[in-house]
Amino acid sequence: MHITGRLAAAVIGCRLLSALSSSRLRSTMAEPVVFNKPKIELHVHLDGAIRVQTILDVAERRGITLPGKTVEEMTSVIIVKEPATLTKFLGKFAEYMHVIAGDREAIKRIAYEFVEDKAKEGVIYVEVRYSPHFLANTKVDPIPWQQEEGDLSPDEVVRLVNEGLRQGERAFNIKARSILCCMRHMPSWSMDIIELCKTYRHQGVVAIDLAGDESLNCEAFPGHRMAYEEAVRCGIHRTVHAGEVGPPSVVKEAVEVLKAERVGHGYRTLQDQALYKQLLAQNMHFEICPISSKLTGACDPDFTKHPVITFRNDQANYSLNTDDPLIFNSTLNLDYNTAHKYMGFTEEEFKRLNIKSAESCFLPEEEKRELLQKLYKAYGMTRSTVF
Repeated sequence: MHITGRLAAAVIGCRLLSALSSSRLRSTMAEPVVFNKPKIELHVHLDGAIRVQTILDVAERRGITLPGKTVEEMTSVIIVKEPATLTKFLGKFAEYMHVIAGDREAIKRIAYEFVEDKAKEGVIYVEVRYSPHFLANTKVDPIPWQQEEGDLSPDEVVRLVNEGLRQGERAFNIKARSILCCMRHMPSWSMDIIELCKTYRHQGVVAIDLAGDESLNCEAFPGHRMAYEEAVRCGIHRTVHAGEVGPPSVVKEAVEVLKAERVGHGYRTLQDQALYKQLLAQNMHFEICPISSKLTGACDPDFTKHPVITFRNDQANYSLNTDDPLIFNSTLNLDYNTAHKYMGFTEEEFKRLNIKSAESCFLPEEEKRELLQKLYKAYGMTRSTVF
């Protein structure tokens, strides 16, 4: 969960490893690198991956008072240290999103810094998602974070994020693309989102997503269904948050009604074995986020019982991702280390899942082939030896 993943109407109007209680920097330094090869990340939220120092810098420039004055103090305020309720989790975004939203310089900066951070983690291709409406302060109803009406529209937010990502790509030799999020509790925004996807599809936006309260099904909110129907008609790629905390029926709806090509999280799919076997046969891609799933209460807090172990054993198509590294005080390396330490993941499985991730990414086919070739070369493999 994250602002664009589980921000229900409330925002608008167990124990983890001891390493997770440390600062983000200390946890990064303390964790061994178990897979020091190029990686792909497909499920991470821009608004859940902001640097704490950036929040402090922007707050000072804008004259905004925060509950903490140092990185350490603000980190302590923002992070979730133990499995949390949805309400507690969502409250974390309210601690800092009002600092970034509506500010052009800040939005471009967080996109650029995001690319830099991913490059440092060994990521060579990333798809980052966000809701442009949550960063805007005009042409959005209601205006989020109790902002006053301004002049930054969702359209300009997308343009600014694209600029920041492109600058990061050039500076850090990494490829970054974006996914725009519809919100389940705001169906009136969804047609705006698909139009933005169409406008910027050749400028870095590769897909549409649906995030939020999984109890709000699309039959009751036709705006989402209409947006996804338009996405199919226009050839816009589609992913949907489903089966994270909601029942398998939400996954079924995502795949059959919204024509999702990937499922965000999807852990509860295993509760419906017929559906799970169907999706295995379809080579459906699951965007798995281990650390996130524990701290949001989506999965059993015992990592040795995580659903991804079943996915691995069944040779399913899935990726490992951070979701909201700011809120979870985590890094992609920590997710990999967790999979290795508690779930028995090997280097060969890390290679396999990254190749599957590249195959399932939303790049055009020619760029996808180039990405796969980079992985094959880095992994010392040829196509004929791929799993």
